[in-house]
Amino acid sequence: MEQKRLLSLDFMRGLIMVLLTLEAAGLYHVFNDATEGSWWHNIAIQFEHHEWNGLHFWDLIQPGFMFIAGTAMAYSLHKQLQNGIAWTQSFRKALKRSGWLFFWGVLDYAVKRDGLAFELWNVLTQLSFTMLVAFLIFRLSSKTQIIICVGILVLTEILYRFTHVPGFDQPFTDQHNFGNYVDLLLMNKINDDGWVAINCIPTAVHTIAGALAGKLSQHAHKTKQLLIWGAICLVIGLGLDWLHITPIIKRIATTSFTLASLGWCLLGLAACYWWIDIRNHRRYLLFFTVIGMNSIFIYLFFGIVGSRWFNDYIGALSNGLMSMANFPQLLMDILTCLVIFALEWGLCYFLYKKKIFFKL
Repeated sequence: MEQKRLLSLDFMRGLIMVLLTLEAAGLYHVFNDATEGSWWHNIAIQFEHHEWNGLHFWDLIQPGFMFIAGTAMAYSLHKQLQNGIAWTQSFRKALKRSGWLFFWGVLDYAVKRDGLAFELWNVLTQLSFTMLVAFLIFRLSSKTQIIICVGILVLTEILYRFTHVPGFDQPFTDQHNFGNYVDLLLMNKINDDGWVAINCIPTAVHTIAGALAGKLSQHAHKTKQLLIWGAICLVIGLGLDWLHITPIIKRIATTSFTLASLGWCLLGLAACYWWIDIRNHRRYLLFFTVIGMNSIFIYLFFGIVGSRWFNDYIGALSNGLMSMANFPQLLMDILTCLVIFALEWGLCYFLYKKKIFFKL
């Protein structure tokens, strides 16, 4: 029996990529600057990462990206199993995918104006680890996988609280935590904004949970279970922060952050699954599907080509033409961002129509 495609998964992946593409086009930066000092700024800051202890909407994008990757993997592995593909063959494919994710993740930040750099803070490098972990335990029972997730979070707490490395023994303090110490060992430097490479350990829970949700959603009308697990994770994550046990810090992916963000991911999938796949509301999905079907390609495009050449070139052309017509500066900035986004969406649409899909 052929497996039914989960359209809510396509929508969520596409929505995440649309939001990331708009961010790469500079729209949120323009919005943030334009609303400074007004009530609208409270909304604008939701599209940037929280400085440290707290949770903004934008802090949920990377967990969502990794969660959906796990959900998609569950469908892919289920299809491979139906086609009689051996585990060893699937493993080689998973290992190859992780290798390419790691390569492109490193390359994305390797080329800088002052030379080459080796950095492991990119979402793709972390996804290369979390996808492999999720694959290796995929065939275990759901109960066993949940226990492994709990173990991963306990390990994270132990590493941050009890390693006591001199100078890096303040578990939840920027520049002085265990994650910063590991970065010194791996890359001989610390990220100025507080990001750490070992985020890949706790965020493996996002990808594992995504795969579990993917298994669950293959059975009809499982919205209730997704909602229950989402509520449990959200309450525990927020509770750990409110009780001052473990603060919600996205930049080092604390246990409370991992659980709270996972809760939102599960609730989001439940809502989309109910609305799209159960209630059959499928209008306007193409706008998101087009860009979601080539998520890795467009991510690398705006990360490598866009940030280094494309955005500046289109911006110079767009602003030049609008300045000749005396457009207000703010309107010019907004329209330029939208032009950049439209061209990148159009590129994905071209690939979609030609049935060209870049996969790892």
